[in-house]
Amino acid sequence: MAVNHQHLRAFHAIALEGSFSRAARRLNVAQPTLSQQIKALEDRHQAVLFEGRRPPLRLTPIGRELFALTQRMFATSDEIDELLDDRIDTGSGSVRIGADSPVYAARLAQALMQAHADMVVEARIDNAGDAMRCLQDAKVDVAILSDPAMDGQFFYEPIFADYLQVVLPVGHRLARSPVFPLAALAEERVIIREPASKTRAAMETLMASAGVFPAQVMELHSREAIREAIALGMGVSLFFSSDCPPDTRLALVRPDRQGERAQLTGYLVGRVERRRTAMMRAVLTAAQTLKALSPLPLHAPAPRAVSAPGRPEASRSAEPQLSVQS
Repeated sequence: MAVNHQHLRAFHAIALEGSFSRAARRLNVAQPTLSQQIKALEDRHQAVLFEGRRPPLRLTPIGRELFALTQRMFATSDEIDELLDDRIDTGSGSVRIGADSPVYAARLAQALMQAHADMVVEARIDNAGDAMRCLQDAKVDVAILSDPAMDGQFFYEPIFADYLQVVLPVGHRLARSPVFPLAALAEERVIIREPASKTRAAMETLMASAGVFPAQVMELHSREAIREAIALGMGVSLFFSSDCPPDTRLALVRPDRQGERAQLTGYLVGRVERRRTAMMRAVLTAAQTLKALSPLPLHAPAPRAVSAPGRPEASRSAEPQLSVQS
């Protein structure tokens, strides 16, 4: 009794994602279609593959055995695609990039288009959590993420490491100082990003480690809005150096201390099973050119682990946090 290949692909996607809905988005099919395919697979072979249908999904013993086989099966399928794709011009394809860094998204797009003149590149910018969800939901092919949580479904290639700089209006009394004493933030209105922002988390970590509490805090939800507010003299902030394009209205001053936990490493992240495809190899090759532009040497720590696919990133509760009032 031959196994239906489409049913196996449905099972493999659900087992990888741990969710019918995410698997449906990944395969670009309706969720009821996937449910019907799994039911048909189980009925045809008289095998129960999942313990229930609600997340978090758990594989039965035979489901785990089948998943081990489909992993090998689809890995071989990817190798076949790789062999055949080598005969095709990768530059005629398209790549969808998700990123929490506009600068590195643009640099990756540039590197791809320089290497493959006919390649169509699309980039969308979100915070790290939303960019990761887009990758999980197959809305993008690859993502550039800051200090992501590690998930075995994805590969992680470090491409840059960065540090914080204090951003001041050019007329500020410390704008020409060689370093900015973090203690001076106690006299300033500090402008911060939204709670999900990695920049905000790094700022809070650095200020808390220095025992500094700003005189006042203002929350704005984009880099552009914060830059404009600083230029208008509404306060000061801290940005990662790559997020600070030249602006004659602003001064960038390195703080007098740099905690390692307040630094950031950016990774190129993609699905493990797609790493060997021609498109992903082109992306990885282009990403190598970004490493030379890294503000700090790349000695990247391993990303933090999570125990289940799709789970939100681990909290920073082990690090000191700054309590702020809007």
